[in-house]
Amino acid sequence: MASQTSLEFDQKMIQRCLALAQGGLGHVAPNPMVGAVVTCNGEIIGEGFHHAYGGPHAEVFAIDSVRDKALLAHSSLYVSLEPCCHFGKTPPCTELILKHRISRVVVGCSDIFKEVAGKGIAQLKEAGVEVTCGVLEAECLEFNRRFFTFHGSARPYLILKWAQTEDGFVAREDRSSKWISCEASRQLVHQWRSQESAIMVGTTTALLDDPQLTVRHVAGPDPLRIVFDRRLRLPRHLHLFDGAVKTLIFSERRGEKGSENLVFEQIEFGEHTLENALAALQRRKILSCIVEGGAALLNSFIVGNLWDEARVFICPQKFGAGVQSPAITQQNFQTSKVGVDELRVYRNKLHPKNGS
Repeated sequence: MASQTSLEFDQKMIQRCLALAQGGLGHVAPNPMVGAVVTCNGEIIGEGFHHAYGGPHAEVFAIDSVRDKALLAHSSLYVSLEPCCHFGKTPPCTELILKHRISRVVVGCSDIFKEVAGKGIAQLKEAGVEVTCGVLEAECLEFNRRFFTFHGSARPYLILKWAQTEDGFVAREDRSSKWISCEASRQLVHQWRSQESAIMVGTTTALLDDPQLTVRHVAGPDPLRIVFDRRLRLPRHLHLFDGAVKTLIFSERRGEKGSENLVFEQIEFGEHTLENALAALQRRKILSCIVEGGAALLNSFIVGNLWDEARVFICPQKFGAGVQSPAITQQNFQTSKVGVDELRVYRNKLHPKNGS
């Protein structure tokens, strides 16, 4: 067994923290996903992760899972994100660490949230705890990219998604082609929906396609449904108005009566429509959003450089004519096979926070 203080062992434990933290995906937003591991003499004696927003943090689960609490004073705590030091919905994790006299804490990356932002690490150091920071930092930052984008860019993490034919169309001219992607791809999209805070479509897509925008083919929570309806012309018989899932309608009109699951919000439409909508979503603590169409809305996000990922299914059929697919100019992407479709995942390297 490698020495507990070796870099190799520290990295292995932070990797374990990230694997644990994955269990919170889709359930902890707007909090970050966090995992924690307790080791003693090179052996794991406790571990845990943040399960749900408003619930105990990863450090609490990890420490509580240690059977012999006397070992904690001789243990190291590994955590993928800096321990909190403020009273939010739960008490500060730094106090719990100090209470059990844990002598060493290894942190994957610092928090960006203003109530923490280095203060948790400083508090532990001031109390005499040995703190090692930045172990697998790049991996930890990437893992919580939604959280860091939300706080660093003051908007949700934005995922653009569409399916297109081999010859570059997202629909036939008469909109008769409801499905382009294969069944495996559609099931994967439902899994994605369960992992994000919200899902968005434009007025034309809502009117012509009447999407449900819910999670149906996998188990998981439904995202907030969002639709642009500037002049409130969408008919109320559409699925988006069925009240089954919380839905947010952006319009320029004031005072529209809604309900618990149907919320109307007035924003200013025009040159900065998207920025105004994203600011409203940030105020509502929406950590991430999938934009599912239509092509005009997707292109607006691309032109405005307001996106972080684009997930594009290239499907083995040709229309010859129809609604042109959105245009991503970046040439670099990751590709994989989903059923008979090719999935291309682009990352926005032109966004300031991602580098150029």
